[in-house]
Amino acid sequence: MAKTLILYYSATGTTEKMAKEVAEKLGADIQAIHPVQPYSQADLNWHDKNSRTSIEQHQHDSRVEVKDDFPDLINYDNVIIAHPIWWGIPPRMISDVIDKLDLNGNNLTGFAISDGSDYSRCQSYLQRAVEQNHYDVHLLEGTVLNSPAQADKWLAGLNF
Repeated sequence: MAKTLILYYSATGTTEKMAKEVAEKLGADIQAIHPVQPYSQADLNWHDKNSRTSIEQHQHDSRVEVKDDFPDLINYDNVIIAHPIWWGIPPRMISDVIDKLDLNGNNLTGFAISDGSDYSRCQSYLQRAVEQNHYDVHLLEGTVLNSPAQADKWLAGLNF
């Protein structure tokens, strides 16, 4: 039976809640992504063009370092990365997550919670990160999930 790991970053708890629901539906293991330098409320203020996230998200090649406390992927067939959408893409730390994982031979996908964005730019972002690492990975189509019903439909299409 295929094993799945869900890695998630949640600034407000919304993504965490959905990640836990998806993990329960799949019988998956779950682990939070921890930035080395945690975000403060001021860092997350997207209305402030000088906030940490505003600056990071607008620097194309920026990376936000994460703690490398991930389990060995040798025990997993599938990896799902759950994240918010900031300025149309995942937080810049997701690139560092992908850099730190040995995804060779895994299925990889992602999902986000968003009221206004679709997943197309996030999908491209994940594709570029995988290509930069030269991983032999099967990248599956990610999505935006805002309800358990959407999660059920998306998961059925993944065939995990």
